[in-house]
Amino acid sequence: MTNETAFFDQLVQHTQPARDTMYRAPVFAACAQGNVTLNTYTAFLTQAYHHVKHTVPLLMACGSRLPERYEWLRQAIGEYIEEEKGHHEWILNDLTACGANADAVRANQGKGRVGSDIELMVAYLYHQIDRCNPLAFFGMVWVLEGTSVASGGEMAAMIQKTLNLPNSAMSYLISHSSLDQEHIQLFEGLMNRITDPADQQAILDGADMVYRLYGQMLHNLPISDNSAEQATQDTQGACA
Repeated sequence: MTNETAFFDQLVQHTQPARDTMYRAPVFAACAQGNVTLNTYTAFLTQAYHHVKHTVPLLMACGSRLPERYEWLRQAIGEYIEEEKGHHEWILNDLTACGANADAVRANQGKGRVGSDIELMVAYLYHQIDRCNPLAFFGMVWVLEGTSVASGGEMAAMIQKTLNLPNSAMSYLISHSSLDQEHIQLFEGLMNRITDPADQQAILDGADMVYRLYGQMLHNLPISDNSAEQATQDTQGACA
């Protein structure tokens, strides 16, 4: 990668095609048209739980694998961990407020099981951190927090209005759409301090893979009530 353009800007430009593909998932149109169902929303929360519960463990693993020259980044990870603790519990609370079986989600049972796309995404990140380049983790940060900032608040408002849900059922989406605004500004500064071409490529590759797998999860979300059970059966994973 050249140094003529700040790396964060390169990351944004590089991932634009993958981002466009993700936004073609039917769930976005369903939300915009007021056609989203409660099954759609709880299916999304279920899969969100199964990756959000790994955020802090992944951050810890990434920090432990960083070389000494990235001590400044390890310090930032420590602060990020403090902010991310317990967010998976917010999702379970939202599911309960929606009348869903949060215990089944926590136990990875029945309709609460992790889908194969999210299971593969999490496994990929652990593998990259443990065996390849821990900087790949920041590709996931860009996908999830960038998506949250770009569309999370708007999507949350449309879902809440369509389904007439109380704020107690929306804590994860509403809180992250505002919280991630701050995170992205910090993230941009961190990314622009990474100048090693191999590390930059690891982040780009990580973002491409996460956009692909997270996007597949969004494409697989049930849009109608009748498709909910079949979608769950088609996308189940096995690992909690």
